[in-house]
Amino acid sequence: MGNVNSDLIMPQESYAIMGACFDVYTEKGCGFLEAVYQECLETELQLRGIPFTAQHELRLFYKGKPLKTKYKADLLCHEKIIVEIKAVEQLVPEHEAQLLNYLHASGLRLGILVNFGHHPKLEWKRLAL
Repeated sequence: MGNVNSDLIMPQESYAIMGACFDVYTEKGCGFLEAVYQECLETELQLRGIPFTAQHELRLFYKGKPLKTKYKADLLCHEKIIVEIKAVEQLVPEHEAQLLNYLHASGLRLGILVNFGHHPKLEWKRLAL
């Protein structure tokens, strides 16, 4: 795998997830709906033996009390990495804010934002708390 920065959170797991994302983008390209990429990525993760939960529910709290409103992360991989899928022309700050909110709500430290709608290559950001 080469040198992986030891300062990164969960570098091997992130690398494996991104490999799956790149394969999905290579196979499907851009132009499909987010749901198509979600299903393709779920299949690719299964093929690679990467553990995940789809549409993982994140509980929200206010002053220690649970809220009725819940977030749903597209994927939770290895029970510790949130993967948020987009199929848009370009990622914008609101997408990053959404993922950061998911991280804060869940208490997890790492998220990967993946945009399959970008051309000519996959657009992605790794966000850590």
